Amino acid sequence: MDQLKSMDAFVRLAELGSFTRVAEQRNTSKSQISKEISALEDHLKVRLVHRTTRNLRLTPEGETYLTDCREILEKIQYADLSLLEQQSEPSGKLKINAPMALGITHLGTLFADFMSAYPGIELDVHLGDESVDLVEQGFDLGFRVSSRPIDSAYIGRPLREFSYHVCAAPNYIAQHTAITEPTDLQDHNCFIYSYFQGKAEWPIDAGIPVSGTLKVNSTLFLMQVIKQGLGIGLIPEFVCQEAIDQGTVVSLLDHHPKPTLTLYALYPARNFVPPKLKLCIAFLETWFKENY
Repeated sequence: MDQLKSMDAFVRLAELGSFTRVAEQRNTSKSQISKEISALEDHLKVRLVHRTTRNLRLTPEGETYLTDCREILEKIQYADLSLLEQQSEPSGKLKINAPMALGITHLGTLFADFMSAYPGIELDVHLGDESVDLVEQGFDLGFRVSSRPIDSAYIGRPLREFSYHVCAAPNYIAQHTAITEPTDLQDHNCFIYSYFQGKAEWPIDAGIPVSGTLKVNSTLFLMQVIKQGLGIGLIPEFVCQEAIDQGTVVSLLDHHPKPTLTLYALYPARNFVPPKLKLCIAFLETWFKENY
């Protein structure tokens, strides 16, 4: 008996729920798969699967053995893949999710450098600010900017910290009452970013309720309206710093504390990280250290 082959057949049977479907996937006969499972049970001296004419289900011993089989087969696959990638040019696809504004302002340059360094790796990049389940949607890597702890279902590598700025155009400031304290914001047209966790309360000092005539799911859109002198926004540094440097917007209330944003490279928590993903994460950490 080829035990590893039989273990693979057992895992597929548990996942597909049918001897016929496993046989089709393995390009063999249903009877051959049945023989492999029976041989595995004889070897272990325990029944793994209850078979009926209508369906099959794992025994309690089968459930336990399934977990061990998956781990063993994953280790073998990972070892083979690691060795192959060490002996050849890194290749394959990485599916990546990142916030829209961050992707446009910072990550384009980063991944251009990554593509130049590793031309054999294909990138599939999705930009968007909505919340995404990385595992459910098949992403290898995600970027998140957060002032709160990350979901424990993921591994998060901190890459860089950013600040928030209360931004307004010089002509807005000239035409409206002065803003010297956070409470002054309650008398102004404060724009809301739809995905902001605090919604209509800005995290300045103990928290300031705000309201305004615009709510939108893009900080880049917010910045364009702010530059026209129509209102005020609480904007991440990576979106507004260039405009502040150019003088098209002014940063207000800088002496009042605001939360720090941390940029994380996020990937699903699992025992074996694919070599191409480990390579990408190491590149990210080095890139941010050298460029910021």
